[in-house]
Amino acid sequence: MKRLPRRLTQLYCGLVLCGVSMAMMVRAGLGLDPWDVFHQGMAERTGLSMGMVTNLTGLAVLLLWIPLRERPGLGTVSNVLLVGTAMDLALPLFPHPSEPVAQVALMLAAVLLNGVATGLYITGRFGPGPRDGVMTALHRRTGRSVRLVRTGIEITVLAVGVVLGGTAGVGTVVYALAIGPLSQFFLRLFAVPDAGYPERYRVEPGGESGMDFEERRRAGILRLRSRRTDRYPEPSRADAG
Repeated sequence: MKRLPRRLTQLYCGLVLCGVSMAMMVRAGLGLDPWDVFHQGMAERTGLSMGMVTNLTGLAVLLLWIPLRERPGLGTVSNVLLVGTAMDLALPLFPHPSEPVAQVALMLAAVLLNGVATGLYITGRFGPGPRDGVMTALHRRTGRSVRLVRTGIEITVLAVGVVLGGTAGVGTVVYALAIGPLSQFFLRLFAVPDAGYPERYRVEPGGESGMDFEERRRAGILRLRSRRTDRYPEPSRADAG
């Protein structure tokens, strides 16, 4: 518990920065990650703000945890409430650049910031985001690999988002290629030593955490390369993690 203030700070800074990075990607206008393509498309169709759609989608996905018998944590609920809200508040702060160089620079800065946000949020260890929780629950229920389940979900939401009017483009590709390595780097950078994590978030040697890294015997110490990397190539951007 002695590390609780730091963990809470990392959790909420990560969630807010996630929303800010989403706003930057929208303003860059070069394409969004699959879930944000869906969020943007739904916003176009409903007239709601994109941040509100993000929050409502997170809530709807969280409801799927009930039949899947998943247990949300503080981070799960906070994710639903804060990410979209932070995005709506940040959007007016970023003008839409007209020059291609400025668009690319804003898009790259957004991807980098999202990697920072993911590292902060996940190392807080207050539970997965709603979308990642469904992904890992379906993996356990169906026996399919996480990569297959995740790919199926993200292809589906990307396709639906494009049909609804969301923006997919070069930014979508750059995000997909860069977010995994960036997240792994910042996961190691922000790891909280001796954090005293709640029991259900701990991992015994040889066990699984549901995150993108494994712990050694001491909480917060990350393996340089996880044996689970092949199954969890990168965290979901929409869940900050």
